[in-house]
Amino acid sequence: MLPLASRRPSATPTARQARLPPLLSVLIPVYNERATLERLLQRVLAVAVDKEVIVVDDGSRDGTGAVLRELATRLPILAFFHPANRGKGAAIRTALAEARGDIVIIQDADLEYDPEEYPRLIEPIVRGETNVVYGSRYLAHNNPLPFTHFKLAVLALNALANLLYGLHITDEATCYKVFRTSLLRSLPLRCERFEFCPEVTALVAKRGERILEIPIRYHYRTRAEGKKIGWRDGFQAFLTLLRCRFTD
Repeated sequence: MLPLASRRPSATPTARQARLPPLLSVLIPVYNERATLERLLQRVLAVAVDKEVIVVDDGSRDGTGAVLRELATRLPILAFFHPANRGKGAAIRTALAEARGDIVIIQDADLEYDPEEYPRLIEPIVRGETNVVYGSRYLAHNNPLPFTHFKLAVLALNALANLLYGLHITDEATCYKVFRTSLLRSLPLRCERFEFCPEVTALVAKRGERILEIPIRYHYRTRAEGKKIGWRDGFQAFLTLLRCRFTD
């Protein structure tokens, strides 16, 4: 059993069914983000959408867990804790199991992505146009996206995903992925680390789901500023796209 500190907003099933627009579950995997976690949560909670916020500390070693426990005593969030680091994918799956919302969105605990984008990102699902929305950093031409090995890896992953699955997406690795909850729960996810992105992209594509991309704002940070993804994760992402394409 995972230790839990929570303040879940009360709601009866009848009240939830009557919500307009649908309830959004914000899933936040956290690892060593003590410096930014409270600011991020305040920004998420300030967004004017009906939502619940589910945070999973993935065995942080920098005191993030203690910060999250304290925040959970005064903010309307659900907080869960992995006793040891398992990876972003595992934290997302833990949060997903607790989600009550009709729609889920993935939110990193850093400040690279702007929660004010939520209304635009969920609107196509609310309107019934699609079940999957990705926020693309590359469709918004004013984002600072220096040509680093990170960008090169993203471009290569886009090309492979488009080739293998017949897609036309520009940002396979974006954090801002939005799903109808019932769809995401129906996928046989087994990801543990950063391979969540290629795995979920492959699985929704194989289901024949349309991935709608919307331009988003993005504030790039460097490895020195806390960026964690590395070349091994990129290699695993390539393998995941290949594995999902040729196996069930």
